[in-house]
Amino acid sequence: MNPSQGVISSKRPAFAIEWKLLVFLILFMDVKLAVKAVAILFIYILQPDFKFGFRIKDSRLPLFYVIIIWIALLNFGFYSNFSGNYLLVVFTGIMIWVTCILAVHQLRLFVEHTDIDILHNTLLAFFVLNIAFSLLNLMIIFVDIGIRNPFLYQGQFQKYFINTGDFVKGISADTSTTNAFINCFAVVYFLYQKKYFWVMACMSTLLLTGSNFSYFILLLVLIMIFLFKSVKEQKSIIIICIGLLITFFSKISPQNKDYDSDNLAKFFLTNKEKPVTPQKNLLIRETPDSLLSSEERNEKTATLFLDSLAREQLKRSGMTAKQAARIAVKRPEIPKENIHSASFQWKRDTTMFQRQLYGYIKSKIPNPNVNYGEISPGKILAYQQSYEFFNDHRTRIITGDGIGNFSSKLAFRATGLKMAGGFPQQFIYCNPDFLNNHLNLYAHFFLKPANTHSIIHIPGSVYDQMLTEYGILGIAAFVLYYLGFFYRYRKFLTYGLPITFILLAFFSADYWFEQLSVVALFELLMFINIKEQNKVVEHA
Repeated sequence: MNPSQGVISSKRPAFAIEWKLLVFLILFMDVKLAVKAVAILFIYILQPDFKFGFRIKDSRLPLFYVIIIWIALLNFGFYSNFSGNYLLVVFTGIMIWVTCILAVHQLRLFVEHTDIDILHNTLLAFFVLNIAFSLLNLMIIFVDIGIRNPFLYQGQFQKYFINTGDFVKGISADTSTTNAFINCFAVVYFLYQKKYFWVMACMSTLLLTGSNFSYFILLLVLIMIFLFKSVKEQKSIIIICIGLLITFFSKISPQNKDYDSDNLAKFFLTNKEKPVTPQKNLLIRETPDSLLSSEERNEKTATLFLDSLAREQLKRSGMTAKQAARIAVKRPEIPKENIHSASFQWKRDTTMFQRQLYGYIKSKIPNPNVNYGEISPGKILAYQQSYEFFNDHRTRIITGDGIGNFSSKLAFRATGLKMAGGFPQQFIYCNPDFLNNHLNLYAHFFLKPANTHSIIHIPGSVYDQMLTEYGILGIAAFVLYYLGFFYRYRKFLTYGLPITFILLAFFSADYWFEQLSVVALFELLMFINIKEQNKVVEHA
């Protein structure tokens, strides 16, 4: 990338922003595919450039996107049925990858032709807008329940409580995990930019999302930065961020800490030993003499003697034992909400979605009640299913099971159950390999009460998707031509390194390429980091 291509205006405002880039980011990050399509159309009307610059060596954009499309087409040609329903699935999947290419090309164009200070201002504006939308989500909660801590509010059938973060979706209106992902990037980015106020603002917004997985990943990243790549003032800010996290767990949402502890104990620290039955502690006056030592028998005798004196004194005063127990007068208390009433408990009724999911599984699988056990999270069970599938279908290991056939957001979408967006009902599709593995596993956990739903039970991950639907070729393309693309700039990266770690960690949680959101933000951050560090090297 040539930093000399940046357009610098001597008369630009003190806080200049690339408005086209900002509007594109806002639209493209939206959860709705239709809005993303508008974003692509909008930017290509304003900036109609199609010189992508794909090359085997020194490619301008990650060659991964092109290779993954060819793998999908190759697999479709060799293994797939050619039904109209599956043709639409394949077309939709390829269009998702094409959209990734169109987006990353425009992002690189902006970085190549925009002054670095304007790019930073645009990023700041985007992150500030995300904070504002997150606060708006919080205000809506306050309107619903009043000005109180929603993380401790158990009314309305625990609509909020531990689920409060689910309502803080930010600018994307997607899941709170997406919002958490954005704020993890923002905390690291502003830390390296030494904009500490915005570090605190984004850290606080991250805490509102209630994403324990995000907290853990960011905590690891901050500790690594603290130990290996930070100055004194950055270390102080990192300590404050960790302090905010501790305060959140201890004061704002202690049930999040309990939830993590329970899952850790249940799935990773399971004790196989037979539990010890607790024994009832008897008062010494009730304990048989045979179980007492000589000294304890003397104590029992003295206790019984004092009891007899107390009874005699009560008898002389004419007061009964019950009357004596009431002599301690309690201070009057203001009545409090009864947290044991119905509206403070989980709703036990199945939701409409759960009924639809159960009906769908029941209609497709005669015996859907597979015993997956309760000692492993769904994420690990999903990887086991993938391993067992390839163990039984070894010819598929090279190119995978095919796009939308085993593990992807598209596979969930194509069922028509609206789990990952809509799909035309006349073209719904569900491959038996997906049905009998990841979909059945998903149903196993998500047909249970809502308080058992968790990211650790969702089978989705980029790694599983690459392996099962694109095979070894897909994994190789991801490592060599996506990660490898940015690896070649490793000497120029500052915040680019920790945000890459964050990306790789989040890739274990969902199908983020298909989300068409935070991966684009990651790529923009990386391009900007490469450009600014190139500029520093040239002026050194």
